[in-house]
Amino acid sequence: MFATLRRLYAALPDAAATARTASTPRAVRLRRAQQGVDVEPQQSDATPEGLTPSEFARYQRALAKGELLQSDGTSLTEAQWLEKLDSRRTRVRGVRQVTKADGQTDAEVVGQKIYLPNIIFKMVRNHTPAGQPYNPYEATFRVPQSVTKTDIRSYLLAVYGVQTTYIRTDNYQSPLRRVHGRPTTTIADRTYKRAVVGLVEPFYYPQAEEDMPREEREKRQKFLQEQLLIGKSERDRKLYFLRQTRSVDGKGWKWRTGTTASRGNILRLIAERRAEREQAIENVKARIRENRGAASAEVA
Repeated sequence: MFATLRRLYAALPDAAATARTASTPRAVRLRRAQQGVDVEPQQSDATPEGLTPSEFARYQRALAKGELLQSDGTSLTEAQWLEKLDSRRTRVRGVRQVTKADGQTDAEVVGQKIYLPNIIFKMVRNHTPAGQPYNPYEATFRVPQSVTKTDIRSYLLAVYGVQTTYIRTDNYQSPLRRVHGRPTTTIADRTYKRAVVGLVEPFYYPQAEEDMPREEREKRQKFLQEQLLIGKSERDRKLYFLRQTRSVDGKGWKWRTGTTASRGNILRLIAERRAEREQAIENVKARIRENRGAASAEVA
């Protein structure tokens, strides 16, 4: 049942297994290093059968306790135990088999189905340290704090058909906002839960505009402006201020403030003062010429 939804860890691509290893929490990596399990960067810590160190430790404990014995006296191999573990992980939760009065079995939903979930999953770009490549086998979401890992796995699988290998979550608390005379508050959009999800199939996050070629960047900006009206409020604001500088009768411009109103106003005042200075010089020259002419006439 639902065989297409089964995610076998042993069948993961090498890049996905490496990404799963790189996303291991730091405390877990330190604990494994103390136990002698140290992995080189950009390498996977899985065994040839696909078991992670935690799964391999569980397998060893179950094998020592004799919990893996079969009816023929043999024990489950690592690959068989992993397949059994994966079948349990990928089971359809919230459904149980019930037997009717006529002896037939049928699936019954134990929980309550949610057809229109009102939760918001916000996908953001992965955190990539400087000098390291982007990890396409990992996706980062910002989810409500009430959402659990099981909810995230079920939501992504039921709505988008995304198969996941691991989920790491951590909570972020909003910084406190202190205003004099008012009670201390928090910022609503700064308090969230971050979910780092491992993917079976790679997903490449769209490039940032600064990383795109010029033609592709202009094409994307044009699409955002036409379809999503990105930047419309900024253009409307500039147009509003432009209209405010117009005169009442629509002829010319009106300068509402002093000499530092705008660059155009400053240049206009400089040009007027320069014209006044040149006109004064011309007046002085004319008076000098008149005085010289009058002196020459008296001498003659």
